[in-house]
Amino acid sequence: MEKILISACLAGDLVRYDNQRKPLDPTVLEQLEANALLVKACPEVAGGLPVPRPPAEIVNGSGEDVLNGGARILNALGEDVTQAFKKGAERILNIIHKYGIKYALLKEKSPSCGSHFIYSGTFEKKLISGRGITTALLASNNVSIFSENEIEDLFILLNRNSDRGKLLKSSK
Repeated sequence: MEKILISACLAGDLVRYDNQRKPLDPTVLEQLEANALLVKACPEVAGGLPVPRPPAEIVNGSGEDVLNGGARILNALGEDVTQAFKKGAERILNIIHKYGIKYALLKEKSPSCGSHFIYSGTFEKKLISGRGITTALLASNNVSIFSENEIEDLFILLNRNSDRGKLLKSSK
């Protein structure tokens, strides 16, 4: 059975900065759980950040830039939380390696998990193209990344790789 790392917030856990739930549709979660082992994780909590916590954004770059030292992650209070985000990303990578996980379903727009879009670093709710730090680290280690907006693509890939035929169905 395939293993999928899933952002804990997408699985319904209260781990987001604002202590709110952002779960996937229950039918989608059921379909995923029926056909894959879901490994829930939150990089920010894994890095030692509390729930709730001030929102954070990558300033002057993307996750790749944070990893190479060219950008920082600040919270809305102006505190540098880069090290906690790095520590969380590294812990998630350790989970990936430990369990041989090839796929990750991560929360879009997050400074950790964003796969296509992150906030601009100005705390003005402006989105820019870019990846979060955990997504950047996992992608550089050959993990296939999907956002909650790409569930259909994940189902297609899982079906293609399944020896049990077309067991997964789209919720669309």
